[in-house]
Amino acid sequence: MTEVHDDLLALAVDVAEEAADLVRTRRRAGVEVSGTKSSPVDVVTEIDKASERLIFERLMAARPADGFLGEEGASSASTSGVVWIVDPIDGTVNFLYGIPHYSVSIAAAVDDVVVAGVVVNVQSGELFTATLGGGSFLDGVRLQVGGPGSSAPLSQRLVGTGFNYVAAVKLKQTVAVSALLHEVRDIRRLGSAALDLCSVGCGRVDAFVEEGLNVWDMAAGGLVATEAGARLEQHPGVGGNPCYVCAPEDGFEEFRDLVARSGFLAPDPVG
Repeated sequence: MTEVHDDLLALAVDVAEEAADLVRTRRRAGVEVSGTKSSPVDVVTEIDKASERLIFERLMAARPADGFLGEEGASSASTSGVVWIVDPIDGTVNFLYGIPHYSVSIAAAVDDVVVAGVVVNVQSGELFTATLGGGSFLDGVRLQVGGPGSSAPLSQRLVGTGFNYVAAVKLKQTVAVSALLHEVRDIRRLGSAALDLCSVGCGRVDAFVEEGLNVWDMAAGGLVATEAGARLEQHPGVGGNPCYVCAPEDGFEEFRDLVARSGFLAPDPVG
């Protein structure tokens, strides 16, 4: 299966880099919001749609029996057992405002298990890749979790997070983040969950927690993190959505307990 995973990754890398080139080039001409999704601040642009169209066309041309699940609605049923999970621009609000921290994310799942993934930081060009059992890499250099505070006391750990677009959920998250902030080094809200998870894998943050991610937000980045030695868990979130917790294996339980204590997770049902 390793050869199959490598082949899927090679295709994903080629297509993701082409999509990143398109996004980078089109951004120079300016961006306009073309619609919203879960709330008025959950925006989509024509360039999101163009990136997804390009990815869909390239992947389906190369592997027409595969399935496709894209954030902006492109889809196809699989007869091969392989499904491509795609976020054409992860960090659309950053993209809209010209903040140079957004990515193209492509993952391949076989029988519902993610086996290959790539996340391209559009502006920096950094290329994060991973295959199941094959490790994760940044620009070809193998990654291993272990930032400056990864195994340090909680008070010395830098934590990445994000906020839901739905106001009622965001309110509960801000309360939890406020509680968390008193017990860690600091937090970072960078605006791209895919890159946040990759940042755990390469040690730029020591942990990550966020409620309300979709599968396309974390399929590729989650594989990068776990193949670098992190643990990624899903728990019921306080806002009624899945909450994802990611940190190095060493010290994971301590961080997860802090996440629960801070109020990110739904209370255990009584009885």
